[in-house]
Amino acid sequence: MRAHTKAARKRGYRSGSEQKFGDWLTERGITFEYETIRVEWEDLTYRTYKPDFILPNNIIIEYKGRLTSADRRKHVKIKQQHPQLEIRFVFDNSRKMIYKGSKTTYAQWCVKHGFRYADKVLPEDWVKEKKRPSIPAFVPFAGRKVKRTKDRI
Repeated sequence: MRAHTKAARKRGYRSGSEQKFGDWLTERGITFEYETIRVEWEDLTYRTYKPDFILPNNIIIEYKGRLTSADRRKHVKIKQQHPQLEIRFVFDNSRKMIYKGSKTTYAQWCVKHGFRYADKVLPEDWVKEKKRPSIPAFVPFAGRKVKRTKDRI
């Protein structure tokens, strides 16, 4: 584990980038909650997702240094299953390609899938936006749950 990740974990964050972003918000007097809610979503099995930052106006901010294929799949599914949630991304660099050799950047992926995004800092207008409906501590999967069983031979 890298030293900056260890230091971030000691302060309750999962990565050095998230810690820097949390510090940046705090320095500007922007209040937020960090990983205080869980969102249930379905992808062959039922999973939960803990959003990084929740602003006082209930906008969810995901801070990403890397946007992996698993992250991309997860966020598309969550957006489909929970359209009431306003999830936005702040990237270290939105001009990064989604994978080596790709012609698609993180920014282009966001536009294609209807996500708003920014680079490194939180746009001031996001903080000043009107408050959205509250988000409960647990957001259950809204579809019909299907009990999955293994086929027996």
